Amino acid sequence: MITFAEFKKMELRIGKILSVENHPNAEKLYVMKIDIGGEVKQSVAGLKDYYTPEQLSGKTVVVIANLEPAKLRGVESEVMLLAAQHNNEVVILIPERDVPPGAKVL
Repeated sequence: MITFAEFKKMELRIGKILSVENHPNAEKLYVMKIDIGGEVKQSVAGLKDYYTPEQLSGKTVVVIANLEPAKLRGVESEVMLLAAQHNNEVVILIPERDVPPGAKVL
């Protein structure tokens, strides 16, 4: 369990996926550039089994914008894209209406 104060430390934002490339050192990972409102961040995500680059590019998504950067197979990831997993399927979280990049998720 985490406290509400700990939860509030997470900065959830709307992002727009600008580009999707194959990770140079991992078969199941993509390297994405995501606009989070006037700032472009890089995300490394294991979505290859579930989405093509064309399906992801241009999507509006929810990200955690204030995670400490981490290197995944040698490539830095600055934000984490949120997704749901059920059985053997992964589905990215998207807002139900058009929301601009950078909007806070409450």
